[in-house]
Amino acid sequence: MRRSKLEVCEAILEVLVKEPLTVDGIAYEISMDCTALERYMDFLIRNGLVEERFLNEKTLYAATERGVAVFKALNFQKYLEKVAKSIRVMDEASQTIPTLSRRIRGQEEKTES
Repeated sequence: MRRSKLEVCEAILEVLVKEPLTVDGIAYEISMDCTALERYMDFLIRNGLVEERFLNEKTLYAATERGVAVFKALNFQKYLEKVAKSIRVMDEASQTIPTLSRRIRGQEEKTES
């Protein structure tokens, strides 16, 4: 299944919130080609969500404070969507239960007669 641009950026931020990684490390963690990943990395860097860090001739990428905040906001949105879905399910159940109870009582009355 193809991921949206937002889902890819969220996946990148998710792995970088945990620890700084190289492009190869990020690509491995999110199962993406390095060439395609570099476009997303450029976007995230330009928008201040990811920063480059240089260590022992390696370039590591890390989420900035802003990147962490965006990641948390996206996660909270997912949480709210799950809560809303649970509420809809419970609401449907609360409407179905009285109907089922009436049907069961009706069947019990028929069998008693």
